[in-house]
Amino acid sequence: MQLITDKITIAELKQLAQNIFGNFVKVVVDIEKGIMVVDAELHADEEALLLEQGSKQANLWGINIYPEASGDDRIEFNSMINIKPHQNNRTRGIDSVEIQAKILQIVNKLIAL
Repeated sequence: MQLITDKITIAELKQLAQNIFGNFVKVVVDIEKGIMVVDAELHADEEALLLEQGSKQANLWGINIYPEASGDDRIEFNSMINIKPHQNNRTRGIDSVEIQAKILQIVNKLIAL
């Protein structure tokens, strides 16, 4: 697992994808701190690392990044950790357009093209 606070390249993400899943990496984004963790078999493991770093669970959202894809196809909003009924998110996706926008902004800032 890698904590990303500055930048990661698409080439690095492609290599990480090959290590576990082949075509994508699991990622957890902290929408308050503007950071993310990449490269684990489970979003829950990445979530645990961020919680240890002082993140709040309400700010953590799981996504998958497909480094070979482009545009809207690069990011998939899908993770068990996203099921948060107390935040009106009852699915594995991310129902809030505002939260999706924050995640996209953070991911686009942290990935060096």
